[in-house]
Amino acid sequence: MNALMATLGILGVSASGPLVSATLAGTTVGAIAIAFWRNAIAAVVMGAPELARRPQSFTQVNRRSLAWSAVAGVALAFHFVCFFYSLELTSVAASTALVCLQSAWIAIIQLFRGTRHSWHVLVGLGVSFLGVVAITGFDMGSSPQALWGDILAILGGILAGIYTLAGSKARENMTTGAYTGICYTFCAAVVLIMALFSQQPLVGFEFNGWLGILAITVAAQLLGHTSLNYLVGHMSALVVSMLILLEIPGAAILAAVFLHEVLPAGTYAGLALIIAGLAIVISGQRGKREKLSEAPVD
Repeated sequence: MNALMATLGILGVSASGPLVSATLAGTTVGAIAIAFWRNAIAAVVMGAPELARRPQSFTQVNRRSLAWSAVAGVALAFHFVCFFYSLELTSVAASTALVCLQSAWIAIIQLFRGTRHSWHVLVGLGVSFLGVVAITGFDMGSSPQALWGDILAILGGILAGIYTLAGSKARENMTTGAYTGICYTFCAAVVLIMALFSQQPLVGFEFNGWLGILAITVAAQLLGHTSLNYLVGHMSALVVSMLILLEIPGAAILAAVFLHEVLPAGTYAGLALIIAGLAIVISGQRGKREKLSEAPVD
């Protein structure tokens, strides 16, 4: 089950960059509108069935889990805004690569919180980051506009790391349906406030715009983020964030196919290095419990 959810998550999130770029370029839909609708729709799709089937999943949520869900939702909202705007300023490959470096930020945050990482983690992260460099090359910061896009992507990666860590805390006592329903609701609410202050429209789009929003919601949100949110309830946040590194070659290939971006020369070598780094990190996790004993069974 974990392998299946990981595959769905990687495929879904990999599609996010190319799908968002295509929607932004081909329609009048704005980045904030995409972020709002994908979360609002996903909150209903994930939360409503859980509420109908197991209402206690919501009524028994304690304050700690609710607080962590709120932190995750707020971080996710700002992550989306940073990521989507970065896609307008730099390439899909560079933006995705920088956002996906959330595993490094998670390792740093954990270090400040007193976690002592084994050599497997440090070596694995290093090998994987060599893979990131192999894929992106020296594309990053190639122009002033691209530099701003890269900065936004870096901020998006930091926020994604906070989102993943907060989600792992919330999921200690919450089912996937309850957590995603609450987290996505918080995210949609924050983005709605952004839309109101910036006076960006959330409705009135042409058919292709709504079609793009639906595609992003199904592929990137329901299959992508929700699969990864399932995994943070059963794996460590660091391992899940390492899996997300596989999004980088995936997004580069999809961007080359659908957006006609030039496929980075080092894509395949980078993919091999990312997988090797991931394997090193996972090998260091053997014999360790990746989840607290009270984890909910979905």
